[in-house]
Amino acid sequence: MPIDSLRQRGGKNAKRPHPRNSFRVISLGFLALILCGALILMLPISSQSRTVTPFADTLFTAVSATCVTGLIVRDTATHWSIFGQAVILLLIQIGGMGVITIGLTIARLSGRKIGLWFRGMMQDSISAPHVGGILHLTKFILKTTAAIELTGALLLSPVFCRDFGFARGLWYALFHSVSAFCNAGFDLMGVREPFSSLTSYGGHIYVNVIIMLLIIIGGIGFLTWNDIAEHKAKFSKYCLQSKIVLTTTAILIFLPALFFFFSEYAGEPMTERVLHSLFQSVTARTAGFNTADLSQMHETGAALMTVLMLIGGCSGSTAGGMKTSTVAVLFLAAFSVYRRRKHVECYRRRLPEETVRSAGAILFMYTVLFLTTGIAISLIESLPLVTCLFETGSALGTAGLTLGITSSLSLPSHIILMLLMFAGRVGGLTLIYAALSTGSEHAKLPLEKVTVG
Repeated sequence: MPIDSLRQRGGKNAKRPHPRNSFRVISLGFLALILCGALILMLPISSQSRTVTPFADTLFTAVSATCVTGLIVRDTATHWSIFGQAVILLLIQIGGMGVITIGLTIARLSGRKIGLWFRGMMQDSISAPHVGGILHLTKFILKTTAAIELTGALLLSPVFCRDFGFARGLWYALFHSVSAFCNAGFDLMGVREPFSSLTSYGGHIYVNVIIMLLIIIGGIGFLTWNDIAEHKAKFSKYCLQSKIVLTTTAILIFLPALFFFFSEYAGEPMTERVLHSLFQSVTARTAGFNTADLSQMHETGAALMTVLMLIGGCSGSTAGGMKTSTVAVLFLAAFSVYRRRKHVECYRRRLPEETVRSAGAILFMYTVLFLTTGIAISLIESLPLVTCLFETGSALGTAGLTLGITSSLSLPSHIILMLLMFAGRVGGLTLIYAALSTGSEHAKLPLEKVTVG
């Protein structure tokens, strides 16, 4: 989600909406989608028992699906009918792509002229650097998404058709391809064991690799796809955003994987040890699938996964969380202070001060929300704080991983988790920009230094 609402969107005489309007439309769009999804899931046709599912459960499911999180209170495979699963998949697809992206697509298909205001909203929605070429970029995003999801479904279908039959196997392949690409973490493996996720495929190299690739591709962001499509393997020609995204993503996959390899899965056969280590490192940053029993994980492993969940994916992607670029900017800012440099630099480029300030604000916001809500749920449910912090980190980072307590929590805790999922997907700064008026600075106040550190 956007962290800079002051981008140039046209010539000097071009009219543009007040920045907060875009953020309000984005927030309200997600809310409307969630409410519609919750009401449809209440219909008897949405459940396998053909009974009305309580609104509290359908609302939680709709929030989790729209915010591509994966936390559930009803097992997706055993409670929801094919119709209900299709509704959930549609919410995942729209939530992952963004309501503004889908809205712009519908407007174009209906022949409506796309004005500057709508283009500006799209720019904010996908964190594009400028409004020029936004319609072409939207078309590229839609075509690439369809191609990747269909390819993923095609690759998964041989395994799922073998295990579940032809028709169901094709549905399972499509569902898990979309869910993985959108970093949602919803699965249909509850037919084997409720809430089991992909544990039955923990040692299956083929399924693991495909799911991991879909998660990574969906999480690196639309603008990075465009850079890769345009410049291929010429990394030096990528924009700074793409360079930071790819470098940070690689670090956040392989370093945690090494930790899991030597600490969590040391006693397992080599194939499963490698697969589990890589998969948990990839899925922790907002995907929500798991191939191993997380309840057996040590506290150190759970703590590392919580940090990864809070970091999340990349800006302008299907993933949530603080974003990899935010963490990278904070690291670079700290490094510049240690080296007593005046400016924050990366790949022979200087970063704007506003970007550094926004990254610090995002870190502060996520830390406060993560800790306060974790403590609140721990007090409400009388559960260990570490377990509750894992749950709130999963919700805020839209990861969807759990230590097995989601379905047993009370309504107040579920409301907290829903608010966290919404904030994590829409973006904390987006919600603040939508709620608060933005004032202009008319004069600079006197400068006075404050000692820190």
